[in-house]
Order: sequence, then structure tokens, then C-alpha cells
Amino acid sequence: MKLVTFVEGNMGPRPGLLVQGGVIDLSAEGFRDSIAFMSAAASVQAHLAKSKATLAMDGVKLLAPVPAPPRIFGIGVNYAEHSAESGTPMQKVPTVFIVLSSAVVGPDESVILPKASEKPDYEAELAVVIGQAGYQIPASRAMEHVFGYTIMNDVSARDVQRATSQFSLGKSFPTFAPMGPWVVSKDEVADPHGLQISMTIGGEKLQDSNTKMMIFQIPALIEYISGITPLEVGDVISTGTPAGVGMGRTPPRWLKPGEEMVIKIEGIGELRNKTVAE
Repeated sequence: MKLVTFVEGNMGPRPGLLVQGGVIDLSAEGFRDSIAFMSAAASVQAHLAKSKATLAMDGVKLLAPVPAPPRIFGIGVNYAEHSAESGTPMQKVPTVFIVLSSAVVGPDESVILPKASEKPDYEAELAVVIGQAGYQIPASRAMEHVFGYTIMNDVSARDVQRATSQFSLGKSFPTFAPMGPWVVSKDEVADPHGLQISMTIGGEKLQDSNTKMMIFQIPALIEYISGITPLEVGDVISTGTPAGVGMGRTPPRWLKPGEEMVIKIEGIGELRNKTVAE
């Protein structure tokens, strides 16, 4: 199933399921948001996924599928080649930082390049969405806690990020966490560690890799993070970016106003966002 959040007409955001022919409006079934649906029993989710569309796609605008995640855990330097291009030694444990939920925007929404940064950068990432809460989850049971997968662009103001050893503020400017266009349930993705992932800007493919190149795979990330803080339904773990970011190029390739970033992940879909100057 594909879980979405959408708006239609003058009505506020609602959760839905994308099916052939349109969208199933989950608010009509009593779900206030996508997190409430992910918290429901699997049997309820499966039953609703077999329903017929109640809304046509041409009258619907998709937002970020989880508009306000409880937490977004970013994972730094989780691909070996990206570790090398960024000049960062291979880590013995995952590098984890927080991206503020206020940075989240959806597909086709503008990414605002702030006046406070001269070095805005792009990062194509596979994001994991937690569907079952848990604390101290062993890697052997980690996938039981996953609802599904989406795409995240971990936009980064490199000069702000690198000004200190703390990444979070450089990753959390408004609109710096484009996400979507939906969450694909885990049953539709046979192996999240074998997906082609790419970033294209202006027709030029700048990142082109495979999620099998992750240093710390999803079960290890869930075990590590949940060993420190309990995971909540709706939490997002953005699993890191492959090589090819602007910072790692010679000369560096920073984002400019008027560009369109297109991330494609096999089996998940495509996330498009354009840049504008603040």
C-alpha cells in the first residue's frame, strides 16, 4: 500500500491510501492523520487497502506523507564512498543527528535557499518510517517495527553544518526536509538494501548508487537508536546519502535558485522539488 497525506479543495490535510483510480480518504474511516493509520492493527490496514478509491487524483494535492514526524533521525556518512568524499573516517557506530520536523515539506514544494548560507547542498536518501513503537529493539526483530519506506532529500547548509560539530541546525532550515511522495509499505519492498538510488538536477545525474552500499543497514540503525531512545510510530530514520553530493565535487557544486532536484529510488518512486531564493 501507498500511504499519503493530501489536501482537496478547501479542506485541511487528510490521510489516504493511493490505489488504482485515485485515493481512499482515511479520514472518512476515523483516522485523523497518517500516524493514526500506521498505529492501527495490520488487519484493519489490509482491509482498508482493498477498498475502492473515494477521490479522483486530479482533484488531490499530495503533501509530505508524514507531515509532522515525532522525530527525524538523520544518519551521517553511511555510504563508504560518501565518507571518503567528505573526508570523514569510517565510523564504528552510526552518526546520528536530529532534523527538526518543522523542515518537512512535500513533493513539488519549493526548497528555499536561505540568505544565511552560501553552500546549500542536496542529499538523496532512503527514509524508513516506524510503524510500531519500541525500546531496545534487537536487530533480529527490527523490521517488525517498520511500516514502510519513503524518499527524503536531506538538504544541507554546509557552511552552517560545518561551523560546529553539531549537524542539526544546518539541516533544519525551513523546507530543508522534502519527503514523499508516499510511504510504501514494507511488504511491497522485497529488500530495502538492494534499491537503485539517484539524484538528478537539470538533467545531470549527480548521485547514482544502490542502498546495498550502506555501512549500517536498517536493522542495525533501529537497534542502535532504540537502544538509546524509544522509537515512536511515525518516527523517520533517513538512512544517509551516497557519493556525489555538491560538497564532495571539485569544484564544489552548490544548489542555485531555479533548479529542480529529482530523486528516484527503485520500488519507491520519485521526489521532485524546485529551489527558490529566500
